[in-house]
Formats: sequence, structure tokens, C-alpha cells
Amino acid sequence: MTALLERLGLPTDAPAVIVSGLGLGVSHAANAGVYSALRLGAATSTALQMPCPWARHAAARVTSEDDVGVQLTVNAEHEQYRWGPLTQAPTLLDGDGGFPRTVDDMWDHADVDEVHRECRAQLERARQWGVDVTHLGSHLDALLLRPEFFDVLLELAVDAALPVRLAPAARERQVGFPYRDLAAEAGVLHPDHVVAPRRGLRLNEALAQLAPGVTEVVLHPALDSAELRAYNPDWTTQVEDHLLLVDDSEVGGRLRAVRTIGYASLREAQRQG
Repeated sequence: MTALLERLGLPTDAPAVIVSGLGLGVSHAANAGVYSALRLGAATSTALQMPCPWARHAAARVTSEDDVGVQLTVNAEHEQYRWGPLTQAPTLLDGDGGFPRTVDDMWDHADVDEVHRECRAQLERARQWGVDVTHLGSHLDALLLRPEFFDVLLELAVDAALPVRLAPAARERQVGFPYRDLAAEAGVLHPDHVVAPRRGLRLNEALAQLAPGVTEVVLHPALDSAELRAYNPDWTTQVEDHLLLVDDSEVGGRLRAVRTIGYASLREAQRQG
């Protein structure tokens, strides 16, 4: 797991960490939480969900110092908070005003060509809005765990020369195809490990036990607000993620003790070939 560190020109005797605060564009609470974590806290990267209602607000606040990718989005998981495709994509609608709520529903009904057009439109709109896109991800891993949809993600990553966030290697055995090998064969870089701790203790444990290579830590920070509480039953977890990244001294101390990077480093290494 030192090959990526070597590609990045980093010492191989210590791990590196990308700290991602996701959810940018979903709501005002998420935008405020992500940006404070990115600029005042420990986050080093984020990703825009382009179809979401607050995406334009988020994109307008991106600066040249921000490490911002595009979290390709073909699901709208909340019961009463809906968003839908940027393109004409009938198979990406669930009949209730937006994308399918579940990944399984998307997999069962989505036309691959419509998914491809929609995802390309999301990437292009981010660029049109002035975002210097550093990487691609997949909301709810919807494009990662089925081969036909992973092909869409991989083709976009190759065409745009962008690294990607992949699911942990252990998922390959569950889904039955080698997405990490396929990315490597296409010359697309990705972190060696991805962890998504949901409580402070687990985050501290993850940071204390970093494996060799590059690890991405994924959280979803948001500010406590009536808006957040209204649409997300799991709002307390997002508020806690924000506090961990901005106010937790133990987490901050552990992150200061390791090398932190953003996806822009991977993008540069990938484009250098």
C-alpha cells in the first residue's frame, strides 16, 4: 500500500489521510457545516451533489483553495425532501418527484445511457459554475457496486482525468467484480482505504490505527438547524460529525500528527501519468 504514496511523491514510512466532509449542496445546513469544516476545521476535501437544491449556493462559495469534487448523484434518499435529474431521464424518476430513494430501485429501473448522460451533465455543470473539479464520487455508492454503472463512473474519470472514491476493497467480494483492478488498468487513482466512522470513538480509533498508504475518512458535517431536523431523521449524526471536525481537540490532535492531503494531489499524479 505504498505505491500511491510513491506516485504522490510522499514518504512511504507514514500514512496520509484525506478528510472528506460530504453533503455539499444538499441543504443550507450541510453547506454551512461542510465549509466551516473545510476552512476552520480538519476537513481537507468535499464534493458537490449537483442536482440538490442548494448546489448553486455551494458552488458560488467555492474558492481556489478548496478541494472540491463532484459526488455523482442518482438517488434522493429522504422521504419528504426530493431532487431529480438535470437531464431528461424518465428511468431515473420514481414517480414521486425525484430520483429513486433506494439504490436497489435505481439499479432495477435505470437505463445505463440515461445514467451516463445525467452524470456527464452533473460534471459539466460543475465546471460551468467555475468549480475546478478534483475528483469523482458516487452518492450512496450507487455507481460503484454494479458493473454496468461502474463503467459509467470509470469512463467519466478517464475522460476527465480525475481520481475517484471507491468502496472499500472488502466490498469487491460481496459484489463480485474487481472494481479496484479495473480502475488501476484504466490509470484512475483512488485512495487505498476508505473509512466512514459514525461516532467520535470510532473516528479516534480509525486515526490511531491508520493502515499504510492513503486513507480517506468520510463524514457528513452539518449545522444544527430546523431545516436539517425537518428532512433528516439522522440529523444528530451530521451535527456530531461537524463538531468532531471543528471542535474536538482529540481528533484535531490526531490529525495534526499525521500527513493530511486532498484529492488535488491524486489528480496531479494521475495527470502526470
